[in-house]
Amino acid sequence: MSIGTSLVGRIVAVAVRHSLIVLLAAVALTAAAVDYMARNFAMTAETSQLISPKLEWRKRGIEFEKAFPQLQNLTMIVVDGATPELADDAAKRLAQALQSRPELFHNVRQPDGGRFFERNGLLLLPTEEVKSVTDSLIKVQPLLAALAADPSVAGVLKMLNVTLLGAKHGDTKLKDIEPQLTALAATFEKALAGQPAFFSWRTLVTGDSPEMPGTRRLILVQPEMDYGQLQPGQGASDAIRRMAQSLDLNPAHGVRVRLTGQVPLADEEFASLADDAGLITGAMMAAVLGILWLAVRSKRIMVAILCTTLIGLVLTAAVGLLAVGRFNLISVAFIPLFVGLGVDFSIQFSVRALAERLVQPNLEAALVAAGTAIGKALALSAAAIGVGFFAFLPTSFLGVAELGTVAGLGMIIAFALTIVLLPALLILLRAPEAGMKEVGFTMLGPVDDLVHRHRHAVLVVAFLAALVAAGLLPLLRFDYNPLNLKSPKVESMATLHDMQHDRNWSLDAINVVVPSLADAAPLARKLADLPEVSRVVSLDSFLPEDQKEKLVLIGDAVDVLEPVLEADPAKPPTDAELQQRLGDTAISLRQAAADSPDAAAAAAARRLADALDRLKAATPEVRAAAAAAVVTPLKVMLGQVRDELKARPIAVQNLPGSLVADWTAMAGRARLLVLPKDDHDEASLRRFARAVQSVAPDATGWPISTAASGESIIHAFLQAGAYSFVAITLLLAAVLRRARDVVLTIVPVMLSGLLTFGTCAALDLPLNFTNIIALPLLFGVGVAFNIYFVLAWRAGETAMLQSSLMRAVVFSAMTTATAFGALWLSSHPGTASMGRLLMISLGWELLVTLLFRPALLAQPSAIRMVPATA
Repeated sequence: MSIGTSLVGRIVAVAVRHSLIVLLAAVALTAAAVDYMARNFAMTAETSQLISPKLEWRKRGIEFEKAFPQLQNLTMIVVDGATPELADDAAKRLAQALQSRPELFHNVRQPDGGRFFERNGLLLLPTEEVKSVTDSLIKVQPLLAALAADPSVAGVLKMLNVTLLGAKHGDTKLKDIEPQLTALAATFEKALAGQPAFFSWRTLVTGDSPEMPGTRRLILVQPEMDYGQLQPGQGASDAIRRMAQSLDLNPAHGVRVRLTGQVPLADEEFASLADDAGLITGAMMAAVLGILWLAVRSKRIMVAILCTTLIGLVLTAAVGLLAVGRFNLISVAFIPLFVGLGVDFSIQFSVRALAERLVQPNLEAALVAAGTAIGKALALSAAAIGVGFFAFLPTSFLGVAELGTVAGLGMIIAFALTIVLLPALLILLRAPEAGMKEVGFTMLGPVDDLVHRHRHAVLVVAFLAALVAAGLLPLLRFDYNPLNLKSPKVESMATLHDMQHDRNWSLDAINVVVPSLADAAPLARKLADLPEVSRVVSLDSFLPEDQKEKLVLIGDAVDVLEPVLEADPAKPPTDAELQQRLGDTAISLRQAAADSPDAAAAAAARRLADALDRLKAATPEVRAAAAAAVVTPLKVMLGQVRDELKARPIAVQNLPGSLVADWTAMAGRARLLVLPKDDHDEASLRRFARAVQSVAPDATGWPISTAASGESIIHAFLQAGAYSFVAITLLLAAVLRRARDVVLTIVPVMLSGLLTFGTCAALDLPLNFTNIIALPLLFGVGVAFNIYFVLAWRAGETAMLQSSLMRAVVFSAMTTATAFGALWLSSHPGTASMGRLLMISLGWELLVTLLFRPALLAQPSAIRMVPATA
């Protein structure tokens, strides 16, 4: 009996003799831990703190954030209108409402709207487009004059009557106004049916169809963040939705308001996780309880294990909080790590106690014997797993480094509670009960014999499987895009996918900061020449070219339109006057239809005439709804035309301050925004990022940071893997003192790891930012299982599959697999991917446990034995 083993046995003996004191001490420590956490609990949901700020790409990102703080932590409000006028009006009113709440929104702006763009939008268009727009406005001057003079339904109908009179005298054709007739008829018919009715004057004037992006407007807000909450921006997002509702910005009024951007994406990720929390938690609990029952067949032992695990979890949380100061989004993963490995320690001890109870005279002796027999294996496993977790401390992945600290401390706590609290609870609960007939898996005797007889064949098959898995490793990929881990059903992600079709906006843009505006222009030209780049935006983009020529074109339109647009409008008609106008216009339409040789135009005229007759006979409320559908966008359109004709020369000096601040920083530095030509897949984005960095090495942005963060995380895991491999190997060598035994402990871990990664490669299941966190748990379980078997083998065990150890290992693996495999049920893609990886890995771990380990440890000439207690 070694000194370490004897020490554990003595500790168990003391805990058994003073079980009540141990329990009271555990309760006191738990109460103190709960009190400490209540007073000091802190958690940050800020993802920027998960990776070291010392990395070069992080330094560039932090420098950009300091230069342009107003561009960070943004909520993008996407306003879609049934018509361009509704979109413009809704975005303008919502932006004004948001600006009235500075305590919730530090920055509110419309990247394509506001006073500057309303007045100078024409100047920012190419000269050909300016000429086309101004010519169109001049052409429809009579229409605009009539509408401006009487912006009501009666005025619209009066204008229509004048047009019909022109058709009668041959000045125009009914066919020329067929689109207007059809649009008015459809709008009035919807109003008559009690349905939402919307009409666009802009589409009639310009001839464009009312489709995105013409009907989409964006508002960018920088909300107040509460990082003490798991959803730091939820309060501000809720306020936006309430404001939109209070302004009647909803589908019933032709407007849809959705939120996306950095803040809603992060917040809704937690919301989607919470949606499945009940299902996943229920599945986990059912799995843990069911497998525990199968493992120990005792309610009292189950209670003892669960109490030990719960108390250990509380103590680990408190000690971890004391060590790292606050939890982050990754370090909270210590919970499943502790539960998975803590339950394993408890099952190992309890199953061994069950086996010892068959031969020991009483429960106390059985527990001490179990501690003596399994203590060294538990101690070495806890030490090896703890060293593996602590290996993350030197890495640049701060989130996992803090997880390693908490989980490593948790292994110390789990081991201590397993040999102190668990025996005390088993004594107080008088468990395990006597009378259990067998503990080992005697039913696996034939498999044990088969493995021994065909030991070399099993080892050869395992070697070939390892070769195949190793050959598949080049196909294993890492999904660098964290958006693929979010639920596509939540509003922020659905909106983001919708935005991918908007050519005016891209999440995948890259920012470049240059020393001055003078340096911006030549670099912008170099970047624009890259085949991967669609366009480059800078402050110069808001300084139009050919201003004199454009202003002449706008001036010509002003000369024609300003007198009629600025005239005082007529007094709105009464309802009786409107009814009269409806009837007269219906008569004129039918006459025009009768005179028209064009069948389609005549049908459109008769359709509108029928709608006008029905409106005349309808209630005043229906006529008011029809009038609102036509008049509201009319007034918006007239106001926009008036603003567009007020364009003035643009220079840097008269650009809005907020616009200048978005493109220039302190010391005169200037910002360039580079947009990709193709952003539909990861490969094209990586090419885009490399191309931009070849011209501007200091560039930063989403495509660069996602790739760099993925590479940093992979490097951190490889670095930690190397550290932990060396540290665990040295630890095993120091304790086991035989190189062969160290190899026998390490090889099965490497095999199960190869098989896991090979399976992921074969099934195209990529590693990602979420499921990679499961690797420490899988590594810890594998190391622990191998230590148990090697030490049992050294103690003379030959019938591995029939031993109590095999029972403990199998049920421990099944508990972890089924409990955390329940994550597979999550609708959150990242969480589900973690569940899949855990199930695959633990499945291979069980297979390695049942076949490869016994074959690896079997002696060709071993005498077959079936121990009664082991």
